[in-house]
Amino acid sequence: MESIALWQGLTLCGIVSWIFISSCLNVTQKLRTLVQPWVSHHVITGTPIILQIQVSINFYHHKRTLFRVLNSVYEVFFLFTFFFSHFCCFFFPPSLSFCFRLQKYQHGFLDALFSGLSCVVSVPFYTAFLPLLFWSGHGKLARQMTLLMAICDYSGNCIKDVVSAPRPSCPPVKRMTATKDEEENALEYGLPSSHTLNTICLSGYLLHYVLSYTQNQDASLKFAGFAIVCLIVCLTGLGRIYLGMHSVIDIIAGLAIGFAILAFWLSVHEYVDSFIVSGQNVMTFWAVLSFLLLFAYPTPELPTPSFEFHAAFTGVAFGIVAGVQQTYHQFHHEAVPHIFTPQLTIPSFIGRVLVGLPTILIVKYCSKALAKWILPVVSNTLSIPIKSTSYIPMLNGSVTGKKSEKNKPTGYAMKLFFFSSQDTFDVDTGIRFLQYSGLAWSVVDLVPSLFSYLRL
Repeated sequence: MESIALWQGLTLCGIVSWIFISSCLNVTQKLRTLVQPWVSHHVITGTPIILQIQVSINFYHHKRTLFRVLNSVYEVFFLFTFFFSHFCCFFFPPSLSFCFRLQKYQHGFLDALFSGLSCVVSVPFYTAFLPLLFWSGHGKLARQMTLLMAICDYSGNCIKDVVSAPRPSCPPVKRMTATKDEEENALEYGLPSSHTLNTICLSGYLLHYVLSYTQNQDASLKFAGFAIVCLIVCLTGLGRIYLGMHSVIDIIAGLAIGFAILAFWLSVHEYVDSFIVSGQNVMTFWAVLSFLLLFAYPTPELPTPSFEFHAAFTGVAFGIVAGVQQTYHQFHHEAVPHIFTPQLTIPSFIGRVLVGLPTILIVKYCSKALAKWILPVVSNTLSIPIKSTSYIPMLNGSVTGKKSEKNKPTGYAMKLFFFSSQDTFDVDTGIRFLQYSGLAWSVVDLVPSLFSYLRL
């Protein structure tokens, strides 16, 4: 018990110390000054590569359509030389004028293909996919992927806002944003590519889980799984360049950071899972950890949606941890029914989906409404000056919690946050955190209770 309390205390104290030291020494600005010029230079010099990739793929597609028949050996050779040539182009940029002349080639099929692939590997997709994974009986995989996604999201967005490197200039690059989520992603900074980072981590961990779960020792099956993961990662990275969302340096950074996070997670995931399902002080520790991570997040050069994305998925992680820790022995142990078994048939699973999805959406709406009512009251009680950028129109641009008197005493909460450089706090962050916490909690606690009651 003492060792558990010790490592938890050391972890939280370490984060608090980092917040204080980084704020005093202005670490974010110093790192940005050091790294940003180098990254920006590679983004600018990599623009011709993006243009060439955009037109080369379409040229290749038109040639296939024209001749109708393409030898498979030639196709493999073409793809190999294609990737190799564009990797070389990263170090030896081609002529910009040549790429400008070829930019006119575009094809709707490839636009739709890469746009669809970007949606499939995005955070909103996994947010919708993970509940289905929980309800299918694969609770361990679902909670592991949720926490891994939270780590990827936080790490990637932190690096984005520390470096604050631009995305490829548009124009001359043609940027294709087919969905509202893509339009919001385009408002973020570029390095690293979150789609590439998330894809390599989640697909890599999924492959690891499947091979471990099935205990299959067939080398050909392992090779096939590895090849599929590599293909998905390559197509994702290439698609982000083709859509004009990222430069080559962003993709390379996403790959490197993704490999590092995946290697780290594979070494600790069993310990983390054991702590969640049977540890001490789990909810208290995770609540304080989530709270401190909000303050540990770096300040970008200009405001971006990255912090909002982090706050939302940190809320998801907290809700999952809280719900699983409370109901593990009821709904999430290893002996629960799995899909494609007599205990959980396809019709039963469809029934779960039809009951579960509306329920979690209702909980999300109610959590948001309660948070919008409670948080301003609590903030005013604790003398915390707050504002709202979107959720509460009455607080938009205004500050509450401050009196006109010059001798007004500082609230205890503000004394606690003395290391923060913010004069006011955006209450939208807390609202977003609580609504997604409520949504995630309902996925693993409320909805399984309904399944049990309805015998699904």
